Amino acid sequence: MFLSVFDIFKIGVGPSSSHTMGPMTAAARFLDDLRGGREPEPGAGEPAAVACSLHGSLAFTGKGHATDRAVILGLCGFVPATLDPDAAEAALAKVATDGIVRPEGLPPLRFDPDKDVVFDYGPALPGHANGLVLRAFDAAGHLHMEETYYSVGGGFVMTARELEAQAQGGADALHAAKAAEGFPYPFGSAAEMLEMGRASGKSIAEMKWANEARLTPMAELKPRVAAIASTMRDCVTRGIAQDGILPGGLSVKRRAKAIHDQLQAEAGRNIAQPHTVNDWLSVYAMAVNEENAAGGKVVTAPTNGAAGVIPSVLRYYETQCIGATEQGALDFLMAAAAIGGLIKHNASISGAEVGCQGEVGSAAAMAAAGLCAALGGTNEQVENAAEIALEHHLGMTCDPVAGLVQVPCIERNGLGAIKAVSAASLALRGDGTHFMPLDNCIEAMRQTGIDMSTKYKETSQGGLAVNIPEC
Repeated sequence: MFLSVFDIFKIGVGPSSSHTMGPMTAAARFLDDLRGGREPEPGAGEPAAVACSLHGSLAFTGKGHATDRAVILGLCGFVPATLDPDAAEAALAKVATDGIVRPEGLPPLRFDPDKDVVFDYGPALPGHANGLVLRAFDAAGHLHMEETYYSVGGGFVMTARELEAQAQGGADALHAAKAAEGFPYPFGSAAEMLEMGRASGKSIAEMKWANEARLTPMAELKPRVAAIASTMRDCVTRGIAQDGILPGGLSVKRRAKAIHDQLQAEAGRNIAQPHTVNDWLSVYAMAVNEENAAGGKVVTAPTNGAAGVIPSVLRYYETQCIGATEQGALDFLMAAAAIGGLIKHNASISGAEVGCQGEVGSAAAMAAAGLCAALGGTNEQVENAAEIALEHHLGMTCDPVAGLVQVPCIERNGLGAIKAVSAASLALRGDGTHFMPLDNCIEAMRQTGIDMSTKYKETSQGGLAVNIPEC
C-alpha cells in the first residue's frame, strides 16, 4: 500500500495517535459496517447495543491515554480530524447520563461506559500489541456483529483480516502493487529510493511530490501540504502561550511558556549562550507535546507521542536557518514523509510494538532528513542524516509514567529535535558516503523491537514508569 504524506501526517487530537486516534477511528469504522458495510451474523436482529474490549497496551495504558473516551466518541460518530472539543464533551456527558449512543444513520444503541468498555489485562491479541474488539448485539442480546481492530501506530487502523493479508503479501507484493498503481517512483527501501534518484536526477522530495501527484492534483496537493505545516506552526504557537497543570493526575506543569519567555528576554539583552539554540529546539518540541498531553489539536509526525520533533525542527529551519523558503518548508515535509513511510513499511512507528525508538527515533530520522533536504543536501546526504538520527535512538524504550504521554515523552521530543539537527549537520558536512545504510538501521530497529521486553513497550510496567518518586 502506498503511504501518502497525508497518511504519515494526520491532523488529529491528543494524547496518543495509537491509543486515542486509532481507537476512535476503529469505532467509527465499526459504525460504517453496522450501517450496511458488511453482513451481520446469521439470524441476528437489528443492532440495539454495542460494547468494546481493549487488549494489550490499549488495556494497560488506556486510562492514561483516554482510550475509553476515544472509543465512546467514535461510537458517537466523531473522528479525530474534525473533532470539535466542545461538542465532544457534550456528547460524553449525555452518554454518561443516558447510557445510549446515537450515531447518525443507526438506531439508538445501548451503551454503559462503565460496563461496556472492558480493559482486558490478559495476554495481548495475536496480531499486534494494540488490539480492541468491538461488538454489537440485537435487542435479545444475540451477537449482531463483531470485529477485531489493531491500532498499529500513527493513527493507522487495520482489521485482523487486513493485518493478516498484509503480512502474507510481503514486500515484493507491495512493491509490485505500487508499480501497478502507476506511481512513478515506487521505492520500498532506501536503496531503491537512492537508485531511482540517481536514475531520474530528481531529489527525494521531488520523487515524493511526483508520487503524491499521482493521487492528488498539484493545485490541491501543495495547499494541503501547506496546511499541515500551518497546523504544526499553530500548535507550537498555542503551546508556548499556555501554562498551568496538565491533566491526568501527575500534576506535571507546562514549562514551554516560561522557558520561551526566558529565551525571549535573553535574546533582547544579547546575553544568550551559544548552546541556547538547543533550548529553542527543546521549547518548540515541548510546546507541541504539552498541547498533545492536554488533548489538543496536533499532527501525527509520525505519531502523537513524537509529534513535537518535526514541528520543532521545521520552526528552527524557518526562523533560524539562512536561506529558508516556503518551498523549502514543503520539501522538508515531503522528504520527511518519504523516510517515515520507509520506516513504517519496513519496521514500525508504534511504541507498543518496538518502543520509543519507533516513535521519537523515527521522528528524529524524518526531521533530520527533512532539514537536510531543505538545506540543499543531496539524496545521499539526506539518507545519511536519517540513518544517523535513527541509529542513535536504537533501543529506546517506551515507558510512560501512569500511561500518560507526559513523563518522559515531553522532554524526549526536545532531545529528539536536537539530535535531528545534529544528524542533518553531520550529514551535510560529509559527501553522503557512510558505513551503515539506512535500510540496515531500520532493520536493526525492527529486530531490537522484537527482542525488547513488553515491559518497555508502552505498558507502563517497566523503566521510568515503575521508578517514580514516592509521594
